[in-house]
Amino acid sequence: MDESTSGSESISAAAFHRAPGVSDWHVTGTGPQAVFTATSLAHAASLLTPVVAAAERHGIQPDIDVRPEGVVVRVPDRTTDGVPAAAADFAAEVSRAAAELQLTPDPSRAQSVGIYVAQHSQADARPFFIAALGYEALGDTDAVDPLRCGPQLAFNPITGDAPARGRTHFDVFVPADQARARVDAALAAGGRLVDDSNAPAWWSLASPDNHGVDIAAWTDTYG
Repeated sequence: MDESTSGSESISAAAFHRAPGVSDWHVTGTGPQAVFTATSLAHAASLLTPVVAAAERHGIQPDIDVRPEGVVVRVPDRTTDGVPAAAADFAAEVSRAAAELQLTPDPSRAQSVGIYVAQHSQADARPFFIAALGYEALGDTDAVDPLRCGPQLAFNPITGDAPARGRTHFDVFVPADQARARVDAALAAGGRLVDDSNAPAWWSLASPDNHGVDIAAWTDTYG
């Protein structure tokens, strides 16, 4: 991908983070995201107008989640093409507006959750999950909630595994500087470290009864 912040359709997470004014933001599994805490629902909603104005100015289609505790602004990856080149300028403008409104950034709260559906190499479970959840296909292997409220699904084969057996785990994408603490917290809560050979990109953990969770930081640093 082009490492510049203009003149191309997409940039890497590393290029996004090199842009000025984006320290409030992290790149999760579904794209750049920022969380701003608020004192009330009205306080959180005060960011809506500046976000819409910035989105129109930079040609970005953000997702905005407004709650009494704060507001989450995301630049979703709708095509699997990566981070839009204009996302950095959009993010910086949103952060400036949030600061003027005295909304407090909390980068540690940025995260996205995905479900990794592992299936036998001869099976194709994606049509079933798309139909059952009302999702849409994304690329060749994923499925998404059309409104991006539910977790993204990824479907990958288990070569040589027994037919009729599915294995599924959660992918939790967190900021790179928060990943180790999240792993330690999960282990302290009774989890088990399954594999850290890919750390610090991701750690594979298991719950006390062997449900799988990957804590992933690679989306916040790649490229």
